[in-house]
Amino acid sequence: MEAAAGGAPPPGAAAAAAPGAETSAGAAAAPPRRVLAMLRAKLCTWHILKTIILGQMLSLFICGTAVTSQYLAEQYQVNTPMFQSFINYSLLLLVYTTMLAFRTGSDSLWQILKQRWWKYIFLGLADVEANYMIVKAYQYTTLTSVQLLDCFGIPVLMALSWFILRARYRLIHFLAVAVCLLGVGTMVGADILAGRQDSEGSDVVIGDVLVLLGASLYAISNVSEEYIVKNLSRVEFLGMVGLFGTIISGLQLAIVEHREIMRIQWNWKIALLFTVFALCMFGLYSFMPVVIKVTSATSVNLGILTADLYSLFFGLFLFLYKVAFWRSHAGALIQTQALPI
Repeated sequence: MEAAAGGAPPPGAAAAAAPGAETSAGAAAAPPRRVLAMLRAKLCTWHILKTIILGQMLSLFICGTAVTSQYLAEQYQVNTPMFQSFINYSLLLLVYTTMLAFRTGSDSLWQILKQRWWKYIFLGLADVEANYMIVKAYQYTTLTSVQLLDCFGIPVLMALSWFILRARYRLIHFLAVAVCLLGVGTMVGADILAGRQDSEGSDVVIGDVLVLLGASLYAISNVSEEYIVKNLSRVEFLGMVGLFGTIISGLQLAIVEHREIMRIQWNWKIALLFTVFALCMFGLYSFMPVVIKVTSATSVNLGILTADLYSLFFGLFLFLYKVAFWRSHAGALIQTQALPI
């Protein structure tokens, strides 16, 4: 009786309150479960998984080209960026331009050249010079710097997609671009200071500038690739790039690098590095249009940011690089651009 008078709830009331409490707790837990279910339904699909897998294949191809280029430059003093690109364009010519040559009708090689030859000359020039500048940069700066700084192509790519492909972005995308540019600036500053300590400051800056220019030209090539792949065909893009890329890189090779090629002390290791580089580049060019067709050039460039991580591991363990504190933070700033998009 005293307990009842003191305000303690009767047993029946406690039992009646329990189901209500369970109902409210279940209602509170329902929204998070619903959100998780929606995320699982949207993300755990074959389309998303296929895009991720293909993106990581592209990242591995990029990492392969980066490591072989750095190895040729550092271990064997082989500095032939145009020759390396020429091999890749020759493979594209042999495979995809030959496929176009056997086509008939409006998609034939002759009809494409009659209608759009001058456009593919500019595209081939941009692509050839982008490859040349990126591979040339390995002579002046490090593997990790090249792989991180080439992310500068993403803001350029977004700007070109905005004006040419009519792509539209949200505020968070522009904030991510600002973070990316901040990381690029920090990385260049870190390279300058590291170069001054090693009395190589001017060389490092040259390498960084080459990467930034090459990344900008890659952005032009990627936007053109997205337009051609989605409106024309993948084979046409690869065939025309192979044709004009071989011509342009061959002419530039004969003018600029013929002496460097003559100086190469050929052995099986150097031949293997050239072969791996060419196969990785051919795989990258062959698979990238497939991924771009199902997503976009911007999404592909964000997906292949993991190539920076792979290259960093190779740089640490293969080339014994030492990453400074704020160089690592510069890389983190660049990498965070992939998060919001």
